[in-house]
Amino acid sequence: MGTNDVIAITGAAGFIGSYLTGFLNRMGFEQLVLVDDFSQERKTANLMNKKCVHRVHREQFFEWTKNHPGYIKYMFHLGARTDTTEMNYEVHKKWNLDYSRSIWDFCSNENIPLVYASSAATYGNGELGYKDDHHIINQLVPLNPYGKSKNDFDIWALEQKNEPPFWAGVKFFNVYGPNEYHKGRMASVIFHAFHQIKEKGSVKLFRSHNPNYKDGEQIRDFVYVKDVVTMCVWLMENMPMNGLYNVGSGKARTFKDLVNAIFATLELPSNIEFMDTPEDIRDKYQYFTEADMTKMKAAGYPNTSYTLEEGVKEYVKEFLDKGVCY
Repeated sequence: MGTNDVIAITGAAGFIGSYLTGFLNRMGFEQLVLVDDFSQERKTANLMNKKCVHRVHREQFFEWTKNHPGYIKYMFHLGARTDTTEMNYEVHKKWNLDYSRSIWDFCSNENIPLVYASSAATYGNGELGYKDDHHIINQLVPLNPYGKSKNDFDIWALEQKNEPPFWAGVKFFNVYGPNEYHKGRMASVIFHAFHQIKEKGSVKLFRSHNPNYKDGEQIRDFVYVKDVVTMCVWLMENMPMNGLYNVGSGKARTFKDLVNAIFATLELPSNIEFMDTPEDIRDKYQYFTEADMTKMKAAGYPNTSYTLEEGVKEYVKEFLDKGVCY
């Protein structure tokens, strides 16, 4: 990618998309086409002071491209319906499957390299592990319609003969970091825990409803958003083998570890309480996730990720405490 190349980003006003926009700006990339529903005021701050050449509503994007043939050189497709509590598959299908197919076809026909967002939610309970192996994709059983829609697109992508010159489906694990202020219930545990500590001096975590895990010792692969976009940009710049790639830290940690890191950053004693996991997500709850990062490392990606403590410290001190976006 050259700094004069035009790069399109869908979901540009969202959490990871807006962070990627700022990240690219800092690298000298300003020829950006940002695609999203910009009417959502809660996302406005995410794009404040960020540089681009066009903002295009997601519903008008494909019509817009007809008037700008050959204009876009690279595509990051990060836009999606990400609410894991939305149980209507048709809601997810519209944006995570049908819209993504249109993005794929556009990139294939226009010879545009594509990095698109998949999800670790595709792995379900992890019965088959968390390895980005194409041979198991058809066997995965996601726990909710969001995960199913993402896996359905991965399956579809792998079946295509007409494909972009390079493509990578990136399976995001538990991403946290600045620019998630608008996500409400779906924001990271760090975001919610920080505000609970500021308001009450304590944090509430979900009680375990699985006898194999103690309260607070549910385990997740927490990955800092800066590492996530670094990997996405690396894939686009280096273009290794086409396919699916895990994007995580590769080292699972407990929710207790996570919250203790926040208390430590704020120089406060840990004070954790437990509450029942809401019934609407209890039977869809993942107790363990850990990205197998073998494929990324084999492709040549340097293992330079933040530790949980490093990521939490930067997020809390530089962003949450100051109430600013990246």
